[in-house]
Amino acid sequence: MKIRSFTIALSMTGFLLSSAGSSFAAGSGGDNGWGDNSNSDLKTAIELIQDEKYSDAQPLLQKTIKADPDNADAYNMLGYSQRKLGNKDVALGYYNKALDLNPRHRGANEYLGQLYLELDKPGKAKERLDVLDKSCTFGCDEYTTLKEAIEAYDKAQ
Repeated sequence: MKIRSFTIALSMTGFLLSSAGSSFAAGSGGDNGWGDNSNSDLKTAIELIQDEKYSDAQPLLQKTIKADPDNADAYNMLGYSQRKLGNKDVALGYYNKALDLNPRHRGANEYLGQLYLELDKPGKAKERLDVLDKSCTFGCDEYTTLKEAIEAYDKAQ
């Protein structure tokens, strides 16, 4: 009886780990904010953003949204690039749209939290951190990065 219970528990652990692994490998459905890279325009836009070519990424992100109006990753990346270009109000709208489409979107929650810190709204940034805390069961980079940014913000005050 004990061996059978152990075998079942071990099988369930393997299943959970393999499910989690495939989810992470696929970008958690885009929840990490950098897209699943299956859309070539989105993939190219992300590469441009990583090279800090934020303006060049805009048309590709707009094209992605035109083809797929429910693409939270594209809205998140539009928000990110607009924030980096200094257009904070525009970024806020894109982040909110991404979160309307996917309230647990890790990237949008982190980046919106970063924007709130830039706008001197640490309470709102902490709300985003709470969402990430609930979304990142075993922890995630987005939670850690935003937490560290909030701590740095608090120390600077």
